[in-house]
Amino acid sequence: MERLTEAQKELYEWLTEYIRMHQHSPSIRQMMQAMNLKSPAPIQSRLEHLRTKGYIEWNEGKARTIRVLRASRHGIPVLGTIAAGGLIEPYSDAVEHIDFMNLALPLQTYALRVTGDSMIEDLIADGDLVFLRPVLEPDYLKNGTIVAARVEGHGTTLKRFYREGEMVTLQPANRKYDPIEVTASNVQVQGSLVAVWRTEIQ
Repeated sequence: MERLTEAQKELYEWLTEYIRMHQHSPSIRQMMQAMNLKSPAPIQSRLEHLRTKGYIEWNEGKARTIRVLRASRHGIPVLGTIAAGGLIEPYSDAVEHIDFMNLALPLQTYALRVTGDSMIEDLIADGDLVFLRPVLEPDYLKNGTIVAARVEGHGTTLKRFYREGEMVTLQPANRKYDPIEVTASNVQVQGSLVAVWRTEIQ
């Protein structure tokens, strides 16, 4: 497989993380902003090279259809911190990458580092890494699934998800904490739990 230039590699890695997080490709304008470019021409040139070299593909004539054909070699991106307690805002860009290539994790898996103790009865402790995958059909999410859920006006938290009608309950696994109860329209499920990596502190 043909190697990428530094400029192509920068765009490719940014695209991979953006699509993993948002489940759709960015606009040309967003790519220009991310690469600090004022013209679309360099972006279009890099995209063509990435397609020619077999790293991405898209549907001709349709916007936001870029697909990443080859997963990033830099391991699982850690995209910040998630609250197992109150609500906090995670980062949108990868703050580190960890090589878990030997684990059988879904291609779009990403990781968040846990802060707080609201999930300790599910054996998820402060400092652990949780691996999540995007939820493509949240309306069909099984009750009791552990999710990263963004609550409108507050931030993102790690809880067990329960839905009844138009109401969603985000249930902690620690009796010290109260459940979060909100309308479904105010909740965006950003990922469901795949695995937990315990960080041992000596």
